[in-house]
Amino acid sequence: MSRLRGGVNRAALLCVAVACVGAGAVLATAADAVRDRLPSGWPRLGADRVWLDGRDLGRWRDQGWWTPLVIAALSVGVLLFVVWVLAQVRGGRLRELPLGQPDVTLSGTALAAAMAERARAIEGVADAHVRLRGTSRRLRARITLVLLPDSSPETVLRSLALHTVAEARAATAPRALDADVRLRVRSHKSRRLR
Repeated sequence: MSRLRGGVNRAALLCVAVACVGAGAVLATAADAVRDRLPSGWPRLGADRVWLDGRDLGRWRDQGWWTPLVIAALSVGVLLFVVWVLAQVRGGRLRELPLGQPDVTLSGTALAAAMAERARAIEGVADAHVRLRGTSRRLRARITLVLLPDSSPETVLRSLALHTVAEARAATAPRALDADVRLRVRSHKSRRLR
């Protein structure tokens, strides 16, 4: 995850937390147990407080501008939330990579598929998945390898670094390519004896 995206996520989370804590503190002052313990100078809500009685509600309904304003504000809030969720899901995935000449690009999906196929060809690897993320200047390959139970992780990693990752770095040069490798072992299927 990029620093900018992480910073935006933390800022959004902090704003939501401050709003929730503030609203909770204001609402808690309406309870007798909390109101009695507050210092005398602090503002507090009455226990019988009505947020919007019939007279106030009628006065607001008579003014035609507030209903569209509330609906527009809520729509903008929902739209911002949807954009933020889409950025979390789709952000950072490499779609295509310019190769230095005009109109010549390399598909990020094709490069990931080629790396996964090369990784599956390594002895001791049962399956491989590759996801490319990053920008056109700095790439990050997230490689997940499923190893056979009798394979050596050290040998597999050495072969992966010398062949698959080295070939991908040569294809994407002069850009930097970092590789995160996750290893899992395929479990033995136990046979049932009768």
